Amino acid sequence: MKFNKKIVAGLMSMAMLLTACGKGSNNDSVSSDNASVVENGLKGEITVQAEKEWVDYYQAAAKRVMDNNPDAKIDIVEVSSFDNLDTLDTTDPTNEDVPDVFSIPLDRVYGLVEKDALSAVNSEAIAKTVGGFENFDDGIGGAFKIADKEGNEEYFAFPMSIECLIVYENKANASDKSIDLEKPAEFMDFKNNEITIPVFDAWYGVSLLNSAGIELLTKTDDGKFESDFTKEWKDLEPDKQKVVEALYDYWKVNDDKGTSLFDSDAGYAYTDEAFTTGNEAVYRVGGAWDYNAIASLTNDGKDLQIAPLSQITVNGNPLKHWKGGWGYAINVRNEGDEDKMNLCQAMIAELANPDYFEDFFTKTGKIMENVKAEDYEASSLPDSDKETIKYTIESYNDAEARPLFTEYGQVWDTYKNAVLSWNSTKPASAEEAYGDLKASFDSMMSNIGK
Repeated sequence: MKFNKKIVAGLMSMAMLLTACGKGSNNDSVSSDNASVVENGLKGEITVQAEKEWVDYYQAAAKRVMDNNPDAKIDIVEVSSFDNLDTLDTTDPTNEDVPDVFSIPLDRVYGLVEKDALSAVNSEAIAKTVGGFENFDDGIGGAFKIADKEGNEEYFAFPMSIECLIVYENKANASDKSIDLEKPAEFMDFKNNEITIPVFDAWYGVSLLNSAGIELLTKTDDGKFESDFTKEWKDLEPDKQKVVEALYDYWKVNDDKGTSLFDSDAGYAYTDEAFTTGNEAVYRVGGAWDYNAIASLTNDGKDLQIAPLSQITVNGNPLKHWKGGWGYAINVRNEGDEDKMNLCQAMIAELANPDYFEDFFTKTGKIMENVKAEDYEASSLPDSDKETIKYTIESYNDAEARPLFTEYGQVWDTYKNAVLSWNSTKPASAEEAYGDLKASFDSMMSNIGK
């Protein structure tokens, strides 16, 4: 399906029909253009995707919109975000099983725009209405602003949440090992899996790589692709060599002990087992969404403590993850239907209403970007939630921008397969282990962009 840019431009210039949202502090960095708000008169019918755990929150938001607009109907469709994206990938946006509004992870937006699956969203108007964004284009909102195939720059999703890895600490296990949790944990100092991270998975592994600025794949302004892991070992900068040495030493310890940490299937379960109170792990990384599962391993959370990702260092450099997040997207099939577009954007505005940030976090485990850290701290959320949110925001602020170009998708298996190949090749040194990494990335680069 091809974008009809004349229709989109017309829709974007119309006054948006939005429900009465709670209005936070307006942001001068958000343009006042296209920001007219009409709170009544919505009509039509739309479907909105929600995960099972999100349904209650979504239904309450839909009710608020419909109560104010009796001619509007919003149906909540319970389906996981990734199952919905799988359906979209294997069919097309006209498939009625794909809802009118759905959530997408930040790294999927470029591919979905290339597929012509998303409608442009009047994000500036929504941001102006809901409020709370200190600098919209410098956050997740700006990351969703991209050029389509015709070179027109538009927003293709509205910020749903931010996400970043944090550190979970087991206080009981730390006490058993006489580890001071107030001090930074140097990854290279621990040799008995006191730190358990499934580093073969790039989602976690990049937190180590980013500490030294290792770029698995970059795209230059002139469209060329580059990777640090195609350099010769002697040409790799010392800090980057240190990270490879840390990865290799970590693999060697676990290979010698015969653990399953470097197993693509069993590695995650091993991380859980090791972090359970009474076992060896003191530190592990995860997201805010992992809290309940991790708490169950630590005496119902009594032994659990949370810290920013920077609590763990490699060669003295703090771990850094990516500035991750999710957005609300509109199915491109709605372009040209004024009623549906207005209703879709009204629903997004209500879902992003900061007046309901506590319920949003409780039901979804996600953190609104347009709510300040101090507002979370002053809320009625449990202390454990406040701590999780506090350190997620801190880690997010220290994180690197996430690569979003579609070719980066080839990095995941390239990196994973290279690291796991050590189980077979049994490298005798970090330099030999790097040779396996380099061979994999050389192969990837020979095919990139083709």
